Amino acid sequence: MMAGKFIAFEGGEGTGKSTQARLLTEYLQSKGISTVLTREPGGTAGAEAIRSLLLDPPGEGWGARAEALLFAAARSDHVEKLIRPGIAADKWVICDRFLDSSRAYQGGAGGVGDNAVLSLHEVGSDGLRPDLTILISVPPATIAARLAERDGDTSDAIGGRSAEYHAEVASTFLNLAKSEPDRFFEIDGDGTAKDVHQRVLAVLEPLLGAQT
Repeated sequence: MMAGKFIAFEGGEGTGKSTQARLLTEYLQSKGISTVLTREPGGTAGAEAIRSLLLDPPGEGWGARAEALLFAAARSDHVEKLIRPGIAADKWVICDRFLDSSRAYQGGAGGVGDNAVLSLHEVGSDGLRPDLTILISVPPATIAARLAERDGDTSDAIGGRSAEYHAEVASTFLNLAKSEPDRFFEIDGDGTAKDVHQRVLAVLEPLLGAQT
């Protein structure tokens, strides 16, 4: 029986991580590996309800601390009801965003601080970390063009924040990757989806080889 694995895709807006999470899921399934594709915030009924509150907030929206608490609550439900059961059932769980997004968005760009985000995660999700985190990085000019094509003049409450905010998100992601090289792999996200997918598979080769 193949052991379950937990792989997270991270990156800022427009980096293509959702596409790469889907392509990896399709590839693994084609190889006969039982795989679950999920996302954050979301993945369970409770977490999807919180997702709606976060991306389309009531009134004036959430402050960074309240936002961090909501993400932690959504993640707790997600981990308890989908991610841990999936791993225990020897499935590969592929997640579009996980803890490191909270560390980059709320902890870094939002000013809440990394220690606070990690403390919330320790309480809510017992400190679960992915086996591997794939950070997709793309030049800012490419991201701007992709977002203009994807979103036009509309965006959600978080995606629509200032360029300075998103630059701080990107910087925090890179710092996290440098501080935890055993878990993070940075992938060049510039190029076609197929090109990037091949780079992802190259990074995953050691894990995939262990399954055969």
